[in-house]
Amino acid sequence: MLDNTILTVSVPATSANIGVGYDTLGLAFNLRAKITFRESPTLIIDGCPEQFRNDDNLVWTSYVRACEKLGEEPTPKHITIDSPIPLSGGLGSSSTCVIAGIAAAMTESHGGWDPERALDFACHFEGHPDNVAPAIYGGLTSSFVEGGHTVCTRRLVARGLSFVAIAPPYTVNTEDARKVVPQNISLQTAVYQMGRTVAVTHALETGNGGLLAAACNDKLHEPYRKELIPDYEELKQVAKLARACAFVISGSGSTMVAICDSPVTARAVAENAKQVRGDLWIQILEPALLGTVLTLDDGQQHHNTFDEI
Repeated sequence: MLDNTILTVSVPATSANIGVGYDTLGLAFNLRAKITFRESPTLIIDGCPEQFRNDDNLVWTSYVRACEKLGEEPTPKHITIDSPIPLSGGLGSSSTCVIAGIAAAMTESHGGWDPERALDFACHFEGHPDNVAPAIYGGLTSSFVEGGHTVCTRRLVARGLSFVAIAPPYTVNTEDARKVVPQNISLQTAVYQMGRTVAVTHALETGNGGLLAAACNDKLHEPYRKELIPDYEELKQVAKLARACAFVISGSGSTMVAICDSPVTARAVAENAKQVRGDLWIQILEPALLGTVLTLDDGQQHHNTFDEI
């Protein structure tokens, strides 16, 4: 990166799993973090809480790790983070940081921004593709890892669907959330999950609320993870009373998402949730087609759309 170059990386919020798609399905939302990089004599980080303004910052460490994989020498940066994504967990705040760091490193490399390679890097750093894939490519993604390479497919999401994100003022430790998930499941549970994962993907593409209601009921992880979220049961109940098609834990939590087949229903869910407790972060979101966008100070943009994969 030249001394006077400013790079802005815009990355969407995401929801992983979508209920039955554990560690495979992910969805991008129209809520975006913008992370700006400038050359600097020393590392400077602003726009985030004080405890993250150091060389352990995830944007910075991801940049350094990506530089190492690319054979590039990392250089000090002034990093500005402008993110409306809650840090309580579940909407991909860490994935936005990881991808931004990788993007900055790739911008400085000979090959430039490469979304396919960035996905492999991000999966290596994060451990699984469910958040990073939709954050890079946008839309609804289904991903798996084969031979160390991440394979990702994307789908459009029906325009009539709305997603009510509800984040309580507490976090769920990701390690704890993984520990409570059984490492072995029955054949019956595996068959249950597979059929419903395909159905949920189709329902999101077509906007079929009835199919979503029937299929988006997880048995693999949510029955165990909900115990880590004190308000889960009450929030699910009021969302269903407002006629939400589905109610899922977003990623490992603590954020939850109600999937609705109309804006009217989404607003009713949001109003009901406010009555449960007054300190919830609640936002009605729409699916985002656009994934990661890189903008240089000359106005040049690099991004990924559905017709490019």
